[in-house]
Amino acid sequence: MDERNGSPLGHKIMIMNVDYIYEFNLKGCTPHHRRYYKTKINDMNTKKGFSTSRAPRMSDAFPQCVIADSFIFLSGMAGLDPTTGQVVSPDFEEQVRQSFKNIEIVLREAGSGLSKILKTTIFMVSGNDFSVINKVYKEFFPEDAPARSVPQVMPFPAGILVSIECIALT
Repeated sequence: MDERNGSPLGHKIMIMNVDYIYEFNLKGCTPHHRRYYKTKINDMNTKKGFSTSRAPRMSDAFPQCVIADSFIFLSGMAGLDPTTGQVVSPDFEEQVRQSFKNIEIVLREAGSGLSKILKTTIFMVSGNDFSVINKVYKEFFPEDAPARSVPQVMPFPAGILVSIECIALT
């Protein structure tokens, strides 16, 4: 629930630009009466990097996520085994599934969860794997799936076929 107006999050739109975050309450309002809240990004009170040893890190140069006020910006997560740090399998579907498991671990450790994801960006090496992504996406988000972008990218090192980043609420 949104503590400002008591509406379920499904009835809000958030738009971010360079200077502001706009939150629109859409429930029960006619278009010209919709309320919105404007937060200047520079006025955000906190910003901190967060990492957990329970999920693999892509690099020590940056955190697994950054928490800024009520948002979590998760760095790209690959299908790496949390124990060994190696790719779980050369199979694309297994890598996608493990990527989401790793995301779930980091979000849980940061005080959030999969249900609070607003948007994912899935970077994949092959442009022919949308059906696999859709299948695994439905496993992790059976209802109320977050927004999603899926660009095709140049190959990653070490046999990584997919990397997933997301924005979530705390």
